[in-house]
Amino acid sequence: MSHCAFTIPPSTTMHTNLTSETHKRRRLIMLVMPLSALLLLALTVSSFLTFTNHHPSLSLFARRPTSHLHIHKRLQTENAKLQCAGALYHDLCISTLTRIVPDLSSKSLPDIISATVSETISDVRSTDFNVTNIRRKLPHLTLLEIRALEDCHSLFLDTVSQLKSAVSDLSKSSSSKYNNFRTMLSAAMTNQDTCLDGFAGSKSEVKISRHFRKALKGISRQVSNSLALLKKINGTGESEYGRMSGGFPKWVRRSDRRLLQTTTNETTLTYNLVVAQDGSGNFTTIGEALYAAPNASSTRFVIYIKAGAYYEYVEVINKKTNIMFVGDGIGKTLIKGNRNVVDGWTTFRSATVIVSGAKFMAKGITIENYAGPSKHQAVAMRSGSDFSVFYQCSFVAYQDTLYVHSLRQFYRECDVYGTVDFIFGNAAVVFQKSNLYARQPDPNQKNMFTAQGRDDPNQNTGISILECKIAAGSELIPNQTLFKSYLGRPWKLYSRTVIMRSYIGDLIEPAGWLEWDGDFALSTLYYGEYMNRGPGSNTSARVTWPGYKPVLNETEASQFTVGNFLQGNEWLNGTSVPYYLDLQQNLTVWI
Repeated sequence: MSHCAFTIPPSTTMHTNLTSETHKRRRLIMLVMPLSALLLLALTVSSFLTFTNHHPSLSLFARRPTSHLHIHKRLQTENAKLQCAGALYHDLCISTLTRIVPDLSSKSLPDIISATVSETISDVRSTDFNVTNIRRKLPHLTLLEIRALEDCHSLFLDTVSQLKSAVSDLSKSSSSKYNNFRTMLSAAMTNQDTCLDGFAGSKSEVKISRHFRKALKGISRQVSNSLALLKKINGTGESEYGRMSGGFPKWVRRSDRRLLQTTTNETTLTYNLVVAQDGSGNFTTIGEALYAAPNASSTRFVIYIKAGAYYEYVEVINKKTNIMFVGDGIGKTLIKGNRNVVDGWTTFRSATVIVSGAKFMAKGITIENYAGPSKHQAVAMRSGSDFSVFYQCSFVAYQDTLYVHSLRQFYRECDVYGTVDFIFGNAAVVFQKSNLYARQPDPNQKNMFTAQGRDDPNQNTGISILECKIAAGSELIPNQTLFKSYLGRPWKLYSRTVIMRSYIGDLIEPAGWLEWDGDFALSTLYYGEYMNRGPGSNTSARVTWPGYKPVLNETEASQFTVGNFLQGNEWLNGTSVPYYLDLQQNLTVWI
């Protein structure tokens, strides 16, 4: 008999057995792995902790250094905010100090200012390099644009020199040195504005200035912040211009004063060089004599310029210090030129005479730009000479006659003739016992005696007119009613001009002062009048601008005397040029 049986193939049985063993092993591995991982983690942590015990700064748990760094940064910022209080560009001031002055809390204020100025010097040098390369980048420049770039280069060199001089003065803790520092910073800021002003008549102004306008703005703002920091130092108050002695600021030395008061025909007067067109002197041109004069002279070097009309352009460069020009008198010794903006010169470079060397003096000379009113800006003289003195000189032109560009200047018994903005610039300048005459301008033009260019409230600059005569010149008198004349207008945001104890003629409009452009600067300017006389001195119908003071009190007015406005006692004492120390000595009626 037969039957059927079900059997499992050997291969299937083997597979079943292997699968069972595999599952067992997997279960074992799954049990062992967590224990191994925990053991490995424990060993790793133990090793890391052992290592970081010898290197605490690397520990995950060593948070103190990070916290300390955070606290240090916070303290730096708080200290910077404290130091920068009052700065016009507050955020820039904070970021600069926290970046360039480590351990700010341990630094003195002079140290902080010095570091800031040193940073600015580097920025000026870098900008100068870029400006110098613009001629290569932009080959199709006009003559005016090329000259404007050359002006910028010259101004940057002056800025570096002034800032370096300022830093050296800062280390000497005296009020006069701090005020010197303030003067140098004020001039350095003025230089940046002057650079940009040179492109005003260019059709490519925006295209060219985009290469450095931002940099110049940054430099000016850094200098502004340095001025604000300097104001925190004791001894740098509003009476920043010094004292008088014998009718002159004290910075005019006694020997210089005697020299100025000596007549040219006195046998006791000794000259170092003589210029004469007839060949009777050492040279026939002023330029030749100036070239022969020593550089960086510490003593007075006198060049006598005999009577005659000298048609040449004269520049007393920075390294020609302590130079004095002595002429035979106003209208007898004349230096004449006719450079102007219409013919392609910048205002800065249009001057017949340019003076940059410190402690320059001139007596008995007429300086003229005869380009005429239709040529617009045409400067007779530009001065950026610190501690410069002009005595019994005449400056003749139309628009922009006398460019009192920067630093400290004093004019005594001088005549200034012009039309539009004919005394302008941003020096700390005092005119005493001088005649200011308006000429006949072009049709539709107005006469403005001043256009002061202070651009920052902490600059120690301004125009002070004391015991002067403000009147119409002989050519304007017959047509005076056809033209309006004003005491001045604000060229820059913080423009500052005062007129005190002066005679003001009837040519001046009742409003007295004129706007520059709408309401620009009317709240920030400082214009004032004090005890003036004459038909144009009535202030009842004057402008009502927030920054204008129709009647200064004696305390306000005294800030703008030679004594308080020019550090006069420190540099005018030796010049023999008479000057008034303060308001009380200016009581003579002089018309």
